[in-house]
Amino acid sequence: QVQLVESGGGTVQPGGSLTLSCAASGDINPLYVTNWYRQAPGKDREFVANIKMSGGTVYADSVKGRFTISADNAKSTWYLQMTNLKPDDTALYMCSKGSSWGRGTQVIVSS
Repeated sequence: QVQLVESGGGTVQPGGSLTLSCAASGDINPLYVTNWYRQAPGKDREFVANIKMSGGTVYADSVKGRFTISADNAKSTWYLQMTNLKPDDTALYMCSKGSSWGRGTQVIVSS
């Protein structure tokens, strides 16, 4: 079983930046892709980005060019660097790996 813990959320003004972290512990399979998802109030969960062990990345169109996913495999930690944040980015951000999910970290973008 893998435990995932997200951190780094907060409240930021439009145009601001935040970097989220996802720390993993337990029986981590490095072959699994690490994903970031988000869910805004009243909306379905939405894919944000993922990263493969090889370093290959995929981004949702809505965040492409603004968000960057990265990994520190030695620390079993994955990051989501978010820049030029918009009010529509307000959501609970969660990471997943295999069938494991974290509880999420809240991001609020508001003036």
